[in-house]
Amino acid sequence: MAKMEVKTSLLDNMIGVGDMVLLEPLNEETFINNLKKRFDHNEIYTYIGSVVISVNPYRSLPIYSPEKVEDYRNRNFYELSPHIFALSDEAYRSLRDQDKDQCILITGESGAGKTEASKLVMSYVAAVCGKGAEVNQVKEQLLQSNPVLEAFGNAKTVRNDNSSRFGKYMDIEFDFKGDPLGGVISNYLLEKSRVVKQPRGERNFHVFYQLLSGASEELLNKLTLERDFSRYNYLSLDSAKVNGVDDAANFRTVRNAMQIVGFMDHEAESVLEVVAAVLKLGNIEFKPESRVNGLDESKIKDKNELKEICELTGIDQSVLERAFSFRTVEAKQEKVSTTLNVAQAYYARDALAKNLYSRLFSWLVNRINESIKAQTKVRKKVMGVLDIYGFEIFENADNSFEQFIINYCNEKLQQIFIELTLKEEQEEYIREGIEWTHIDYFNNAIICDLIENNTNGILAMLDEECLRPGTVTDETFLEKLNQVCATHQHFESRMSKSSRFLNDTSLPHSCFRIQHYAGKVLYQVEGFVDKNNDLLYRDLSQAMWKAGHTLIKSLFPEGNPAKINLKRPPTAGSQFKASVATLMRNLQTKNPNYIRCIKPNDKKAAHIFTEALVCHQIRYLGLLENVRVRRAGYAFRQAYEPCLERYKMLCKQTWPHWKGPARAGVEVLFNELEIPVEEYSFGRSKIFIRNPRTLFKLEDLRKQRLEDLATLIQKIYRGWKCRTHFLLMRKSQIVIAAWCRRYAQQKRYQQIKSSALVIQSYIRGWKARKILRELKHQKRCEEAATTIAAYWRGTQVRREYRKFFRANAGKKIYEFTLQRIVQKYFLEMKNKMPSLSPIDKNWPPRPYLFLDSTHKELKRIFHLWRCKKYRDQFTDQQKLIYEEKLEASELFKDKKALYPSSVGQPFQGAYLEINKNPKYKKLKDAIEEKIIIAEVVNKINRANGKSTSRIFLLTNNNLLLADQKSGQIKSEVPLVDVTKVSMSSQNDGFFAVHLKEGSEAASKGDFLFSSDHLIEMATKLYRTTLSQTKQKLNIEISDEFLVQFRQDKVCVKFIQGNQKNGSVPTCKRKNNRLLEVAVP
Repeated sequence: MAKMEVKTSLLDNMIGVGDMVLLEPLNEETFINNLKKRFDHNEIYTYIGSVVISVNPYRSLPIYSPEKVEDYRNRNFYELSPHIFALSDEAYRSLRDQDKDQCILITGESGAGKTEASKLVMSYVAAVCGKGAEVNQVKEQLLQSNPVLEAFGNAKTVRNDNSSRFGKYMDIEFDFKGDPLGGVISNYLLEKSRVVKQPRGERNFHVFYQLLSGASEELLNKLTLERDFSRYNYLSLDSAKVNGVDDAANFRTVRNAMQIVGFMDHEAESVLEVVAAVLKLGNIEFKPESRVNGLDESKIKDKNELKEICELTGIDQSVLERAFSFRTVEAKQEKVSTTLNVAQAYYARDALAKNLYSRLFSWLVNRINESIKAQTKVRKKVMGVLDIYGFEIFENADNSFEQFIINYCNEKLQQIFIELTLKEEQEEYIREGIEWTHIDYFNNAIICDLIENNTNGILAMLDEECLRPGTVTDETFLEKLNQVCATHQHFESRMSKSSRFLNDTSLPHSCFRIQHYAGKVLYQVEGFVDKNNDLLYRDLSQAMWKAGHTLIKSLFPEGNPAKINLKRPPTAGSQFKASVATLMRNLQTKNPNYIRCIKPNDKKAAHIFTEALVCHQIRYLGLLENVRVRRAGYAFRQAYEPCLERYKMLCKQTWPHWKGPARAGVEVLFNELEIPVEEYSFGRSKIFIRNPRTLFKLEDLRKQRLEDLATLIQKIYRGWKCRTHFLLMRKSQIVIAAWCRRYAQQKRYQQIKSSALVIQSYIRGWKARKILRELKHQKRCEEAATTIAAYWRGTQVRREYRKFFRANAGKKIYEFTLQRIVQKYFLEMKNKMPSLSPIDKNWPPRPYLFLDSTHKELKRIFHLWRCKKYRDQFTDQQKLIYEEKLEASELFKDKKALYPSSVGQPFQGAYLEINKNPKYKKLKDAIEEKIIIAEVVNKINRANGKSTSRIFLLTNNNLLLADQKSGQIKSEVPLVDVTKVSMSSQNDGFFAVHLKEGSEAASKGDFLFSSDHLIEMATKLYRTTLSQTKQKLNIEISDEFLVQFRQDKVCVKFIQGNQKNGSVPTCKRKNNRLLEVAVP
């Protein structure tokens, strides 16, 4: 069996109950208390089965780091504590691995954290999907679409500083690998009424404040705007500044995001120009004027604002001014133009501002879709993220048409939620082979039918009332509702038969009440007809279409006179109904995942949990109903493997390892624990537990068993620790005893050794003294005998000496004296020796005349010795150089006046560097032998004595002459054909090379050259010839010599003369037999 993997579980270290399905007892109070307990411990996420409840903490928590992303990546949904990442990972893996399209539905009221939840879902998916430049670009564009939509669609409300005032559904498209390809965004019901009017304590959309705070002075001047918020009527001043919000920095973020998403610069500028135009529309004011016919009309008070708007949008000022003052009604072939009073003019102005901004927002969504849509046409997997407004109930009957539409959308979402949840439960039961039992639940289809029925639904009657000719008011609409819906059990008004409080002042005459699934909501009927009509006068549409501004013109296609459509445009209610129907069809094709967001308090503060507010949200979100549906069958289900892994310690047969299948192990476990059979069922891959009490009983047993196991482990550990400590102490005692005994023995040994040494020293001293006495006695005896013998021999010698003294004494004294003088001479010479330099001429003077020959011989020997020592230091190359120098000395010293100047010049030989110079590549390739000399010489013309430059080359076997410019070989003379070299004794560089008569090279006669390196060339020629022919080359040094020019012999004569060109010798042919060389 594989090694057990240590895993955490939803049930481990659980604060409260992590899954509300397991809550016992289940009621509103325990539900809220469990949420509060978890909230107080920073556990903001709780499950209802696969549904995630998210409580807004109103502060940053360290639970969204990259490490957390990795913790939840590819993990089972219930494996870790509840988290939004767990749901995101489950949805992404189902899409990637099982090829199931997913949708994540995020609901809750304003300020509950829906927008932040959608960002977390997208950021998690972006973190776990593939990498690469193209994939990263798609992910960046998808993420950067959020700042743009938030700037134009979010606003500060009393409940939320960044409240989404529109519904957003984004389909993120993936390829077969799970890498994002693009996305499509749909928007629902932008709260455009906020453009012209905001409730107290709230702001207009963010983009207006960001533009005025963050735009450069140059941009503001271009848009003719000012930074002062009070200059614009559409901006509320009491909440213009929001704590902790930097509008200027957010503006830069939005501009950067637009660039990343793909907006061109001119497109971004056009969008800001439309925003500026909307701001300026609010500053247009009207004054009444009476006409002759008694009708009132309106006029614009100050036309400067109108002029700036027209300059900004490219609209003719007169056209726009007339559109604000008149209304044209077309019926068949007739056109009727009527004037607008001041109230109607203000209505037209606000309608234009709302339509302009609403259409701009829709254009932005479409433009973003163009940038982020998938570029490939392959089949795509889709994950939808729905961030839409939650159920809204305002106090004091402030609920109007917008709240009615929003609550209708939530009714539809609740309906599909219940249907899909039941469907998912039923499919799992069937898949696992568990018998499906009918579940009773409240079906809100009757409420949806009350609102959307095509015949007698509230929306249908509202459209019918808007289209009815005659006087149409909100009161007539309410009367019609009272007639048609009077008997409906979920509809109440003062005139309805269902009202139980006909005299109750909480139900005014101008209101009606609908009992939604989340509770009763009182709607104020005032404004229903106008908001449903959502009319924009045709004159204003045509004026906008005539704008020179490309973007504005594209926003009002119905203003084109060529495409006039007399058909009434669809109402706001019918449009929203169709959008919701499309959304529902889309959601039904996908596997749903739910995130229910809850706002803990109205103060937007951390650590505050208002139970009444949370209770209200639990009711209208239908969370208790959700838990009951989930618990109607089996409250808990778990795969056999993790179930056995978690509870196997409760049974001796399954602990510590179960050898058989996991299901069999779970069956043995539950039989051993004697759990009633009706409390659980075995599916194909999961165990189903009916009552949470059974699960908690298992958890209690497991907790007790873990404590027992912990006690056992502690007991075994303590025993092991004590035994280990005892063995260590015992081992230490043995070591210490051994060291003590060793120390005692060492000390005793040192004492014995010291005593032995003392005794030995005394014995050795006694023996030494005894031997010394004996030796001294023996020495004295030997000295005495020696002295006696010496005296005796002396007496004998003296006797003999006296006999022969007169015959040999003089000779002995002479030899002894001579020996002592020579010894002294050599000792003194040792201390007076000169340096080892061969050129050092110093030598000590001789002390005695009779040593003259010896003194000279020593000087010669010493000089030869130090010369040898000096030569031993030479390398082979240095020896060769000195040999050549020595050869030159023997040949030319005291014979050639040019020789002394050549002594200090090194013999280089290859002056032209033929091997390195590319100019002579052809010449180098033609010569295969080693080149000894490569030098440029002047060859003397045989006819006139003039000189020509030639390259003189000497190899081991030949002498070659080559042209200096082309490198072509002119003459080649074997060294065996060279017989003699002639030169003068003067300071010139002329020399003649004599050739063997009859040889092929001698056909034109001998050669006469002039060179700056005469001594070197003659020496090398001499040595090379000697080396190759074993014969010495004749070197003739004379101021007159003969040379052979073809058939004639010519005398070359060197004379002294004054030269015109300085110190350069000149050569001149005098006649056929004489060639004079003038040397300075």
